[in-house]
Amino acid sequence: MPVGIDDISFYTANFSLDLQELAANNGSNAAKYTVGIGQERMSVPGADEDVVTMAANACVPLLEGMKTRGEDSNAIKTILFATETGIDQSKAAGVYLHSLLKFSPRCRVVELKQACYSATAALQLATAWVARKPKEKVLVIASDIARYERQTPGEATQGCGAVAMIVSANPRLIVLDSETGIHTEDVMDFWRPNYRSTALVDGKYSTKVYLRCVRSAWQDFQQQSDLKFADFDYFCYHLPFSRMAQKAHNHLANGNAHELSTKTLEDQISSSLIYNRITGNSYTAAMYIGFISLLDNTAANLAGKRIGFFSYGSGSVGEFFTGTLVEDYQDMLHQQGHQSMLESRQPLNYADYQKMYAFEVPTDGGDHEFEHQTNGKFRLTGISQHKRLYQVR
Repeated sequence: MPVGIDDISFYTANFSLDLQELAANNGSNAAKYTVGIGQERMSVPGADEDVVTMAANACVPLLEGMKTRGEDSNAIKTILFATETGIDQSKAAGVYLHSLLKFSPRCRVVELKQACYSATAALQLATAWVARKPKEKVLVIASDIARYERQTPGEATQGCGAVAMIVSANPRLIVLDSETGIHTEDVMDFWRPNYRSTALVDGKYSTKVYLRCVRSAWQDFQQQSDLKFADFDYFCYHLPFSRMAQKAHNHLANGNAHELSTKTLEDQISSSLIYNRITGNSYTAAMYIGFISLLDNTAANLAGKRIGFFSYGSGSVGEFFTGTLVEDYQDMLHQQGHQSMLESRQPLNYADYQKMYAFEVPTDGGDHEFEHQTNGKFRLTGISQHKRLYQVR
């Protein structure tokens, strides 16, 4: 019985900062960003946005699609919420989401964490649950806000976004294979202790670990599967920045003594980088936004094409897995909605960016109302007695 992703959509904040604007105000050469790391803009969340509101907004097209097709959303019996931007040490962000979207009480909810990798762990758990109970569906969420200290190399790789996926039997988008390759290694390339709001990162070391992990996960995959590098049509990689995917793809290709041209290698990943270049890093959501970008921005019919995925989370865990797009997968795309959302974002000047960056959720336990900034359907209206308050527009 085939199991995989039946529907997928993403959401990002309605503000963006052009990295040339950032460079002009922090003394950097813009080419360091546009060429060096392959980024153009980054999404910036408003004061009234967090991982819950972004996730809820990402879910809207999926739930509307189910309603239009006459499908019962109560078939979603599990919500797996993957994030490294958690809002509570105890309560899963998915429970807030469950309430906002009015899911049935007969639904389990849990939050998963392992840097940028945990959405893939959630996806693999979801496929196993669906294989066990084919009539049920699982909602997988990846939602994050990438945040680094000002005036550091990581600042230009900030961003935010959320992806929502419905995993089901007989999926209408992509069938996932059971064989995967895994690599886990205890390293300190990127981490964020509980007492910090921004991450710590050793950029050069993290790049080395990423490349080592992709090679090792691929080697493990080859032990599980008969598929070779040349059997894949396209690849999607975790995207802390677009240039990282290009490095990883060349690294993997060189290790497999392929005979494909450089142009062919570039064609295998180029469409997956388009959205990331203008939204920035979104941690758990980044690779899956890359997958959506591939689907939305490839004119050719991809039915029957095999996709290779490499998911990486610093610290570190990596996994290589595969899937094949099904006939009429185009019927499940939300291309127009995604592109309208991206085109309608409000550009920020540097002063506005500084102000928005400086905002922190108050920790004094008082009553605080947040400025209405987001255009999304869901917003974080404020906080009272340490309780987050949400609103559906």
